[in-house]
Amino acid sequence: MNKPENGKKLYNYQLEDLNHIFERFENCPKDYNLLYQLPTGGGKTVIFSEIARRYIENTGKKVLILTHRIELCGQTSRMLEGFGVKCKVIDSKVKELLDQDEYACFVAMVETLNNRLNDEVVSFPNVGLVIVDEAHYNSFRKLFKFFEKCFILGVTATPLSSNIKLPMKEIYNELIVGRPISFLIKNNFLAKGNTYSYDVRLGSLKLGINGDYTVKSSEVLYSTSRMQSKLLYAYEQRAKGKKTLIFNNGILTSKHVFDTFNYAGYKVRHLDNTANKKQRQEILTWFKNTPDAILTSVSILTTGFDEPSIETIILNRATRSLSLYFQMIGRGSRFLPNKPTFDIIDLGNNSARFGLWELEVDWQRIFRNPNQFLENLVTDEMIERSFKYVMPEEIRKEFAKTEDVSFDIDKESDRVKSLSLRSFVILETSIDQHVEMVTTNSVDLMEALGKLRLLDDDINDRVRRFCYVICKSTKNYRDWAQEEYKRKLKKKVMNNF
Repeated sequence: MNKPENGKKLYNYQLEDLNHIFERFENCPKDYNLLYQLPTGGGKTVIFSEIARRYIENTGKKVLILTHRIELCGQTSRMLEGFGVKCKVIDSKVKELLDQDEYACFVAMVETLNNRLNDEVVSFPNVGLVIVDEAHYNSFRKLFKFFEKCFILGVTATPLSSNIKLPMKEIYNELIVGRPISFLIKNNFLAKGNTYSYDVRLGSLKLGINGDYTVKSSEVLYSTSRMQSKLLYAYEQRAKGKKTLIFNNGILTSKHVFDTFNYAGYKVRHLDNTANKKQRQEILTWFKNTPDAILTSVSILTTGFDEPSIETIILNRATRSLSLYFQMIGRGSRFLPNKPTFDIIDLGNNSARFGLWELEVDWQRIFRNPNQFLENLVTDEMIERSFKYVMPEEIRKEFAKTEDVSFDIDKESDRVKSLSLRSFVILETSIDQHVEMVTTNSVDLMEALGKLRLLDDDINDRVRRFCYVICKSTKNYRDWAQEEYKRKLKKKVMNNF
């Protein structure tokens, strides 16, 4: 085999992992299934391209590389050619392999190859190594029966199966873990992420059979004017003027996002999987060449997309998929000399659920015990218990004459318990404070009633925390308590005037 034609070289940490993988090739059975983990941006494609080159050179056998996206097929074949590996791409246009002898390496779409193998129009008698890109996807499993006598190498940033019922440990014998995100940041292989989380109540979201939140319930929540306003506020506070990629969990939501930003006068485009190849290319070219561009998208850009100039990633969705969490953030993590850091705006409580993106993950434990990991994820209710309402500046100005607008439910609960008073005294004390705030800052009843409406979020937060204190957190009880609170507050304000 030829040496890399374009001077591509592997970094030391990549060479260490490559040598470790080849050591397993030499000391394991020929039908061994090995899984390799490396963070997004760590150079998995570079590593397995060099693995393919060396394997072909050392053994004389052929290599098959499997991908699940047509974009990954093209990227992989170009990378292999950069390493001097002549490869054949097997896509929907390829019906049979009459020229198979001319190639030592093949890159195939999983569905296309599955159809050709089942129809018995292609075969790979001299393939010794099968490399599975994005191995956490389960679509590849159906192909393994055709390569039972081959060494299979799966590569992924997240060795956690996309189907909770089909753990990866069932088909891979061993996991090799590469360097963590923290190492790649420290050595300027990845940009440092700055995470900004905005509390979002996810009680209305429903879980689907795949274990993640359904598109339908996400559309209902994230398409509301309230959430659109929160998104626009977060962008203007943290990312205004920066190249920004927004991830959504539904086409309707993404189109609402487009309308929101377009109406606000920002340069924004929308992209989903209904766009044809020409439209997609035009939008991505615009995004690449526009410094302050905003691109709102749905799922399509989580893999097979690389735009190093992205400065901000906005997660305008919640997910219970650890793989998706890392994939989305990874789109903005490319290091550039003029981009040592990037911003992550989280509008789905994802960092509270999984931890900050750059924190180390025990992938070996997750590989061995995926169900234990999933069962121990922090619940939305536990996340939301930690939320504390902070009055926005524009509302705080309306109560400028009141020195302290905060109210500590837990502290008041301790006081009430120490005096052996009934629990509702907590809310009555809170109502009295709100009455004082409204009356002190209003000149007449009309102004006072207007200010009452500004307190809705504060009231809802206080009632929610009160319900936790008295261990009555059902939605029906909380809704009743909120309405009762507002009724009493309005009555007292009217009496004061």
